[in-house]
Amino acid sequence: LRLVAERESPARIPPWLLVLRLLLAASLVAAVMQPLINAETRLFGSGPLYVIVDDDWASAQRWPARLEAMRGLIDHAGRSGRSVALVRTAPTPKGVTAQSMQLMAAADARSMLERMQPRPWRADRRATIQRLLEWAANGNHRPGDVVWLSSGLEAVDAPKTDTMDALTRRLRRLGSVRVMSEPAGRLSVILRPPENAGKAMVLRAERPAVTGDALTARGLAALGLAVRALDDEGQVLTRVPLVFADGETKAEAKFELPTELRNRLVRLEVAGIAHVGAVVLVDERWRRRPVGLLGSASVDQPLLDARHYLRQALSPFTEIRLGSVAQLMQRPLAVMVMPDGELPAPVEQAALKPWLDKGGILVRFAGPNLARDAGTMDQLLPVRIRRGNRVIGGALSWRKPETLAPFAESSPFHGIVVPEDVRVRRQVLAEPSLDLADKTWARLSDGTPLVTAERRGQGWLVLVHTTADGTWTDLSFSGVYVNMLRRLVDLSQGVTGGAGGLAAPVANLDAFGRLGDPPGGATAISPVDLAAGKVGPANPPGFYGDTRLRRALNLGAGLPAMAALGDLPSGVARSGYSGSSALDLRPWLLAFAAMLFLVDTFFSLHMRGLLRFGRGVAVMLLASLSWLGAASALAQDADALSNSLETRLAYVLTGNSRIDEISRAGLTGLTTILWRRTAAELGKPRGVDPETDELAFFPLLYWPVIANAGIGPEATERVRAYLRSGGTILFDTRDQTDDGGSMRELARRLALPALVPVDAGHVLTRSFYLLREFPGRWAGGALWVEKAGERVNDGVSPVIAGSHDWAAAWAMDEAQRPLFAVVPGGERQREMAFRFGINLVMYTLTGNYKADQVHMPAIIRRLGQ
Repeated sequence: LRLVAERESPARIPPWLLVLRLLLAASLVAAVMQPLINAETRLFGSGPLYVIVDDDWASAQRWPARLEAMRGLIDHAGRSGRSVALVRTAPTPKGVTAQSMQLMAAADARSMLERMQPRPWRADRRATIQRLLEWAANGNHRPGDVVWLSSGLEAVDAPKTDTMDALTRRLRRLGSVRVMSEPAGRLSVILRPPENAGKAMVLRAERPAVTGDALTARGLAALGLAVRALDDEGQVLTRVPLVFADGETKAEAKFELPTELRNRLVRLEVAGIAHVGAVVLVDERWRRRPVGLLGSASVDQPLLDARHYLRQALSPFTEIRLGSVAQLMQRPLAVMVMPDGELPAPVEQAALKPWLDKGGILVRFAGPNLARDAGTMDQLLPVRIRRGNRVIGGALSWRKPETLAPFAESSPFHGIVVPEDVRVRRQVLAEPSLDLADKTWARLSDGTPLVTAERRGQGWLVLVHTTADGTWTDLSFSGVYVNMLRRLVDLSQGVTGGAGGLAAPVANLDAFGRLGDPPGGATAISPVDLAAGKVGPANPPGFYGDTRLRRALNLGAGLPAMAALGDLPSGVARSGYSGSSALDLRPWLLAFAAMLFLVDTFFSLHMRGLLRFGRGVAVMLLASLSWLGAASALAQDADALSNSLETRLAYVLTGNSRIDEISRAGLTGLTTILWRRTAAELGKPRGVDPETDELAFFPLLYWPVIANAGIGPEATERVRAYLRSGGTILFDTRDQTDDGGSMRELARRLALPALVPVDAGHVLTRSFYLLREFPGRWAGGALWVEKAGERVNDGVSPVIAGSHDWAAAWAMDEAQRPLFAVVPGGERQREMAFRFGINLVMYTLTGNYKADQVHMPAIIRRLGQ
């Protein structure tokens, strides 16, 4: 047999398949290594990462930037396997569990970070650093990296031991130190409580002084801001420019409001600055109550007239009116002051009774006339008066003039400092009675009553047992005279005798300047601390008191002058805030490995003869590969599908949660009214971000314009494309102003067309209802549309603009009740606002098909011809 030995060669993997599998293995190995693009290398140590953050009031201005920077630091530590200590410098309120200093895994630190919010009071850096160093020493923690995310501010008069220079020197024992802070030009502006200057209010604001190398940032360049005055419903009462001159740290502005508007004022805020230091709450101290003075002023000898001293004391904080009882009662009046010798006739006394019952305050001063008559036929006295007067001091008296005794806690004058140089030489005496002590609000040092009062209905009848001028006393020449009259005026707004004690928190501001319910740990505050503006964990800024009286505690009242961080010690690095810009390639590598695995599987089965690689298999392979790339697009397509299947209105997200909520509630209310009254069935309104969202699905965008609202290049191009494709935007400045030029800036960036006021013949006036005006929450003002030109988009204007705050007028709660009052036309105005909204939606949906009605007279004339 001639056997031929067959040579068998081992099977070999095709080179291309070998390369594919090597790529697959390399992708998996690389994914495990978690490669990064633009990986940051700002941490150089190998020990723990100590992240110190100033989470005080000043950090609220750009809190998201601080969070992003901390996320980047913690993620970097996590990739390096390093533990993290997260340290907050703002004190923790009592009753709130404080986070103890501890080293934790990066994941735990990230979880803690997401729950962190800034606090509306000052940081205590020195105490925090002392606790950190003691904890690190007791735990024998090895050195690592220290990164301090600073607010960029420190007090001008801070002790040297409390400065950032001294504290960062102490931190060096924990490792390398880096300080991150704001550029000087972005530091926080502080608004101080206003001062009364007659009928005007004087506003003062400060910005941090800039020293050292921070001067290179042009931190003291000229800066133009605006202060808005708001009422309790958020309505803008006025807007005041506030300008910092080049190189100046202080700015001042003055404004006047009619008494009716000034008495509605509850809040002052710097537009475009979102922290509590730029907010001032206003209480009765800044309101001008109408006060009537009985009688007419003496022209010949004003310094001998008691009304002269009363006017001088009351004019800084009240509106003073002179006249008889009949003349004064013709207008609303909070307080009536009756000097000696001005006793009204019995008929006028009877007219005062219902006014007192409704809450009026009548303040009487004694004198020779009252002492002589001793209350004969006089029903306007809180206590019985002895005939004659008591002389204290003088040639016929052994005693010296009496001084004032400290005010009791039950007195509305409690808390007023009593000067030692005020003397009372004469007074009228009250007859002793069982209730005299309860009716006494002020006493002389010998215990005799100086001020007595009695409840009359909801009002008060008050008697000062001495003169309003200097005849019997030095009281009218002192500051305590002004303060006592101010407290009496406050009584007209419901202040009771117990107002001088501790005041409980009613509503408090958070670090972003938002007013809400008192937080945990907030406690009552003493009058002394309230007057001094002592804000802290136990007493956050806000309103204190009760339903009858609210006193404002403002952060700006107690803050010292601030300065930007100066030079730091050598070896301490310094940088601005920046988030993590690193791109994690792990998801992409895993997706690439999965794709290679599918390709390898298909070709391996085909080479073994287990799978014929026909057209169907090729199609399946391509579909599988395409699915990997399309998975991320499916979520976006779901939104697009939902928006394309159902017509809906949309509003532009501003980043201000309150304004965005009003926009949502307003468009929801309008959608409900449309469903009730028309055939239009619209879906739930949606908030959109022009930077990321596709706008083409929405026929109408509601755009509330806010101060200092920038718009990026990508958003600009999206909005321009939306307008070119037939979309319509309703721009609303919401406060009868152009919001400091924000609307003009938007118009410039978006290249908006020229606008003209809507005339009586425009289709908007008759697209559903016949309208002559277009009110929102505010009435008046023009509605602007594109100037008529080519018949593009069926003649529908791409831009409609106004300042009526339409969303607030349309806004309703779940029970279909309006959320905001409309001014000044009541519910009739709200109905007209809804009608405008319906006309607007019909106009954008149907075009100008009703324009024939506008041209009806011309059409009829042509038909007649």
